[in-house]
Amino acid sequence: MVRSAPPAHAAAAQRRRPLLYTSAAVALLVAGWAVTDSADAAGGSGPTRAAARTAPAPKIPRQSGAPRPVASAESGGGTRLLPSPVVSADALGPTAAPWPSSGAALRASLSTATATAGDGAAEKAGAAVHELPITLDKGSRAALSIAALDLTDGRRAGYGTSGEAAFDTASIVKVDVLAALLLQAQDAGHGLTDSQRSLASDMIRASDNKATDHLWNTIGGTAGLTRANHRLGLTHTTAGAGGLWGLTQTTAHDQLTLLSAIYGTGHSVLSAASRSYASSLMARVEKDQRWGVSAGGTPTGLKNGWLPRSATGKWDINSIGLVTAGGHRVLLATLSSGNTGMDAGISLVEKGARAAVATLGLRDTA
Repeated sequence: MVRSAPPAHAAAAQRRRPLLYTSAAVALLVAGWAVTDSADAAGGSGPTRAAARTAPAPKIPRQSGAPRPVASAESGGGTRLLPSPVVSADALGPTAAPWPSSGAALRASLSTATATAGDGAAEKAGAAVHELPITLDKGSRAALSIAALDLTDGRRAGYGTSGEAAFDTASIVKVDVLAALLLQAQDAGHGLTDSQRSLASDMIRASDNKATDHLWNTIGGTAGLTRANHRLGLTHTTAGAGGLWGLTQTTAHDQLTLLSAIYGTGHSVLSAASRSYASSLMARVEKDQRWGVSAGGTPTGLKNGWLPRSATGKWDINSIGLVTAGGHRVLLATLSSGNTGMDAGISLVEKGARAAVATLGLRDTA
C-alpha cells in the first residue's frame, strides 16, 4: 500500500500525532468477517498544539506507532475488515483473581464527607454519592463531563456525570495500560523489565503510540485491560477492540477511580512501588503536554488525550490528573468530545478544571 509523506507541520511531532481512519459506520457480517468502524484508532497522541491550530482535523497517514492492523485490515483509511476475535486464555496468561474491593465497595468511603473519606476510593456508584454541582457556561456545543474529588476532605463535584456518559479515552487510556502492566508484574512477583520501563516512560511522558502498541500487546490487549479494570473497579470502561486502544470508552467517574488507585491514601490494588512509579511518570510529561487539569491548580501529575475524528471533523480532548489547590489535593477528570478544534477543546477542559476547584471552594473561577 502506498503511503503519502507526513505533512511538514507535523514532522516535529512524529511520535505523538493522532492516527486517522475513515469511518465506515456500517454494521454487517460477510462470511464471518465483522465490518467495523476504523475511525481514529489510536487516538490521543496528536500533533503539537501549534500545528493543530491550522488544521482542526488533518489527514495524517498511518505511522509505525499506530495500532497494528488485525489480519488483512488496511493500515490506512477505508473500511477495516476484521475477523471476529477469538481470545485464547492461554495466550493472555493466567486470569488474575478479582480485587475484592472493586466497584461499589471501592467507592463506598465517599458517602461521608470527612477527612478520612478521601482515602483513595474515587466514588460510590450511582446517585448514592453526593456530588456538588459544577456551574459552568461552556460557551461551546461540545459534550463535557467533569468529576473532581478532594482527597483532603472527601468532597466531590461533578458536571455532566449523572448519566455516566461514555467518551473516547484517546491517550488517557495509557495510564490504564500502565496500571494493567504494573498489576501483571505484581502478579508475576517481579518488577518491570528495563525494556518495559523504557516503553512505559515513552508512553506516559511523550504519549508515544508505538510504545503503547507494544505494551498493549504485553498486557493481553482488550481482554487484558478488561481484567485489570475489573480489579481496579472501573465499572463503566470498555476496552477498545481489535487493537484500537484509543477508542476505549470511559466515564469521568471511572477515571477518578483509576487516579485514586495511583494517588489515593487508602487501599489500592496497586502496590506502593507501582503507585510511586506511575505517579513519577505522570509528574514528568513533556512540557507541551502539560495543559488541561493543570489549570485547576499546581499539577502533581497528569495525562492528556487528544483525537481528531475523521467522520465528524471534531476533536476529543481529555485531561486527568492530580493538582493542589488551596492546600488541598484534588483529583480531576475532564472529558470532552465534539470540539471544533484542539485549542477549543483545551480551553474547554481547562475552564472545566477551574470551575471544579472553584465549586469545591478552593479558588475563584478564572
